[in-house]
Order: sequence, then structure tokens, then C-alpha cells
Amino acid sequence: MASRDEENGRLAYADYWDGRYTGTVKGEEQVHEWLRSFEDLEEFFNRRLFQAYPSATEPQIVHLGSGDSTIPQHLAAKGYNRQLCVDFSAVVVKTMSQRHADLGLSDVIRWEMADVRHMDTIADASIDVAFDKSTLDVMIHGSPWSPPDDTMKNTGEYLREVSRILKPSGVYLSITYRQPHFVRPILECKGTNWNIEIEHLGATGGSFGYYAIICKPLPR
Repeated sequence: MASRDEENGRLAYADYWDGRYTGTVKGEEQVHEWLRSFEDLEEFFNRRLFQAYPSATEPQIVHLGSGDSTIPQHLAAKGYNRQLCVDFSAVVVKTMSQRHADLGLSDVIRWEMADVRHMDTIADASIDVAFDKSTLDVMIHGSPWSPPDDTMKNTGEYLREVSRILKPSGVYLSITYRQPHFVRPILECKGTNWNIEIEHLGATGGSFGYYAIICKPLPR
């Protein structure tokens, strides 16, 4: 039987998520809204997205490892009409593309199958807001004091890609359950240069508290 850490290590691979979603993502059904729902995050979005990047300015938003989250739909209802969802699970990309088409949102929410560690189709400095909810988390396993090599490789590749695609005025917003003192050294990986804030979001509905990461590019 695989250990818990071996199981966690599988989360960085597409075949795990294809298996997770196959036969479960159907029609309007949702497998899981990781960590927090849109309603839970609305106050955070109000401060960090709605006020900072109003829908009227037509910011380009990318959802990284979007899964079957309903957050893109909620943002569309708020007037955010330039959204790209990226995921490396062919199953979820196909299903969610169809779901959003059925909702009349295919011109507002575009889907692309890609590994967030290698987003070759997204141009440098083209994204205003990059958002993930536990996508960074699933690349982390092993000792938080001394992460294994594959954790540092995967997170480094991912964060350098996020840094590459962000406009100088852009922001990376990430929701995590990781403790700030463990995640900050990962965020400070080679090839990135940004101001890092980590904000405690508190607990709701009996859940543990989570954290929001806010990274803004610094002048190079």
C-alpha cells in the first residue's frame, strides 16, 4: 500500500486527476470546490480583485488548475469577460468547456488543456490576474522543513511561469492551507522577483483557517 506522502506526490500528475474526474464530473454536478467557495472568498475578492482590477477595465484573468470550480462563473456574473481556465486534465477541460458553453459563457470563459508548469501558449506579460486555489498546494509534499527535490522542481517551474505571464501591473492570487513560514521560501524561488503578502482568511463553517498569497511583480 502506498504511503500518504507517495499518494500526495501523485497529485502533480494529470493521470491522477483524469482518474479523479472520470465518471464523476457530469452535467451540473461538481466534484469538489477546493478550500473555499466564491461566497467564502467574496470579501477577499472585493479587496484584491474587484477594487484593484474592476471588470470595466477588462482584465485578463487566468485560472490555474481550475478544475470544476464555479468561481469563473461567479466572476462572469460580475462582468469579468476575459477569463482563461487552464488545466492538464483532459476530462475536466472537455466537461467544463461543455458546461460553460451550455451556460452561454463560452465567449467569456475559454478553456485550454495545458500543464501550468509549461504554459507555452500564454504570452509573456499578458495576464492581469493569475488565480489558483490549492494548485500550488498539490505540488508540495514531504517534509515542510526540507521539501524533496521534486517539490522544489515542480513549484519552481510553476511559479516562474506565473511570473513570466504576469504583466508588470499584474497580481498572482493563491488560496492555500499551507502555513506562511513554510510556503514563503517556496514562493521566493530562483527566477521570480515579486512582493509577497500572505493574509490569513480565518475559518468559516467549522473549517480550519486558510491563507491568501498575494504576489506582485517588482521592477526588474
